[in-house]
Amino acid sequence: MSEAVLQARGVYKSFRQGPVLLPVLQGVNLAIGPAARVAIVGASGSGKTTLLQILGGLDRPSAGSVEVAGRDIHALSESERGTLRNRALGFVYQFHHLLPEFSALENVAMPLLVRRTPVRAARAAAQTLLERVGLGARLEHRPHQLSGGERQRAAVARALVTAPRLVLADEPTGNLDGENAESVFALMLELNRERGTSLVVVTHDLRLAARLEQCYELEHGTLLPCGAVAQGIPG
Repeated sequence: MSEAVLQARGVYKSFRQGPVLLPVLQGVNLAIGPAARVAIVGASGSGKTTLLQILGGLDRPSAGSVEVAGRDIHALSESERGTLRNRALGFVYQFHHLLPEFSALENVAMPLLVRRTPVRAARAAAQTLLERVGLGARLEHRPHQLSGGERQRAAVARALVTAPRLVLADEPTGNLDGENAESVFALMLELNRERGTSLVVVTHDLRLAARLEQCYELEHGTLLPCGAVAQGIPG
């Protein structure tokens, strides 16, 4: 699928535990199109986070390939891979990973500064997005001065400030109460619609997964459409 933002083919991943080789992913195939909304669910320990890290170029597969914006991310040098991640991908995690010594504005501007965007332009883009996510009055607040929901909204803004082709989100609402989880998830869907950024969300919450257009379940290292596992459809 040439228009795919991300294309994973035959992805395998195993970890060695002493003399034992533990298979985690066994031939995962996945294509993500433009502006897609995709959920990946599965039991704890099924390899969802491992898969997301491989899709994002943060971990290497034991076999298989992952193309991001038409380039095999694992065939690149570390420097080239970092550049591709910065330009094509955004990441949102369960914990916000904001830098504590910097303000919300500085945290959100950081990915643009990494790519050498002029400071004034980076700060302007960060401010625009923080205002969009409801944090216009909190620009100079540091993470410890923000609520949990505010910190996660800042993390979403940081993921989107570079206008990436794809955002990879690992349990993005898993550390929030029900009201804040709903607010952050609704925000991600709104920004997906407005900006056309593809969205892949790893979640244990089936109610959230049901609100995305596509749903896949990771079971025994294989990725199948949600419901296919229960129906016994072979991979």
